[in-house]
Amino acid sequence: MVKQSDRAPLLDWEEIPPPDPNQPAPPPLPSQPREEGAPPEKSSQPAVRRAPAGIAAGTGWSSGCGTNTNTNTNTATAAITYSPTRSVTAVVASGDGSPGRPRIGLSGHGWDRPQPLGTDHNVHFPGLSVRDQWEEKDQIVAVFVVTFDTRSGNMIEWCLPHDINLDGVEFKSMASGSHRITNDFIYFRKGGYFGLACFANMPVESELERGARMKSVGILSPSYTLLYRYMHFLENQVRHQLQCPGQYSPLEAFYEDKKAVLPPTGNGLVTSCPTWSVTSINRCMHPEMKITHPAGCMSQFIQFFGEQIMVLWKLALLRKRLLIFSPPPVGVVCYRVYCCCCLANVSLPGIGVSVPELRPFFYINIADITTLETEMSYVACTTEKIFEEKKELYDVYIDNQNVKTHRSHLQPLLRLNAADKEKYRKLSEQRQMLLYSQEVDGDCTSNEEDLFILFFMEMNNRIFQTLSEVAGSVDPTLTAEHVRAMGLDPQGDRSFLVDLLEVYGIDVTLVIDNLCCP
Repeated sequence: MVKQSDRAPLLDWEEIPPPDPNQPAPPPLPSQPREEGAPPEKSSQPAVRRAPAGIAAGTGWSSGCGTNTNTNTNTATAAITYSPTRSVTAVVASGDGSPGRPRIGLSGHGWDRPQPLGTDHNVHFPGLSVRDQWEEKDQIVAVFVVTFDTRSGNMIEWCLPHDINLDGVEFKSMASGSHRITNDFIYFRKGGYFGLACFANMPVESELERGARMKSVGILSPSYTLLYRYMHFLENQVRHQLQCPGQYSPLEAFYEDKKAVLPPTGNGLVTSCPTWSVTSINRCMHPEMKITHPAGCMSQFIQFFGEQIMVLWKLALLRKRLLIFSPPPVGVVCYRVYCCCCLANVSLPGIGVSVPELRPFFYINIADITTLETEMSYVACTTEKIFEEKKELYDVYIDNQNVKTHRSHLQPLLRLNAADKEKYRKLSEQRQMLLYSQEVDGDCTSNEEDLFILFFMEMNNRIFQTLSEVAGSVDPTLTAEHVRAMGLDPQGDRSFLVDLLEVYGIDVTLVIDNLCCP
């Protein structure tokens, strides 16, 4: 039986930051797993022997308490201002003692996986007070192991609790086509829960397994805001399961320590996400988005799509159904789903309450077709090309940087106009200024993620503020001057404005003169 405690050594599983390449590596412990990509060692021991309770063999866990080495105690507080309307960016330290974020390089599949934040108990999430972070509780409702069986296909090998319904999770946590890659991570949705699974593929000398052993280890939670904290734990555990199948003691201990206390709603689902009194830019976001995002995903999103993010911004604001296709690995594509949702943030009270929520579904497969048939607005990604033929399930199909739609009324939105290019130029300019301040002044308190979110949020606020003022005026007529004041093109954005007024139910008359003139 696993004994719970506030700080049991066995449960000090929090992610360990990658070692400094300039420091000599410590000698490996006998129970440490081999480096990723190293050939597996042969063993004469039975594959399914269970480790004694309380021993986390080969998991990479730390047996000591985490220590915070950040001694920055400054408390100066000021605002961070980014604006799509100004070329000057004012960046002031937030004073929360947040550490700098790692540089992200591009390679391989379009971008490297961003390193998650939260690798230390005392690291503060930007935008959240200590009280806010303390009130954000771990709510793990399930932990599971999925394996690929050469005769039965994907199957749930083990899970806790034993009676939870995990139908379909075996396909969500091991993406179609994963046999071609060595490792991946996947965000997904299962009913009212969000999941994160880490996949690994290890060659083995076994005819029964056809030369490869593939598994995923994952968790379910009512919200995806804290899932990234467990990324390294899941990566270590899936390698452990590949090398020592059947040893579930570390996963049992993890579940006992982190399992959620769910409300008695009858169906066992959590009906709402926790709320906080956040006094930062996160106040206006959906509950699932109040915790900071994985570091670097926004900057990589901008670099991957370039000017096309202005097209995605309009589609997200119109609450269209966006489906992103990409072959495995799918982890970085799940981050693109999140970034697309961030494009539509609005902080003005009362705006968007009557429109469908832009829901992140993350990874989907053919088992989700029935669910998607009833969704009015979502962003999702898939590795299954067959979805391209299911045109009734989506409005916009995104294949790498190629954004396309089969709906004729959306075709004009795919063309960039002068106003779009100008907005992207200003965003790029502000990014460069931020990078310069980080390089020259050593500014580690501001980041591209805040810039990105605030840039689009202010742009959205300006549009809806203008529309609200016009709708409430004696003459509710939207002129070309109003459109330019919103940062839009009077001619090029006409169809976008028509759709926007209809979707949000704003009662104004759109009159744009001199359509023949630029």
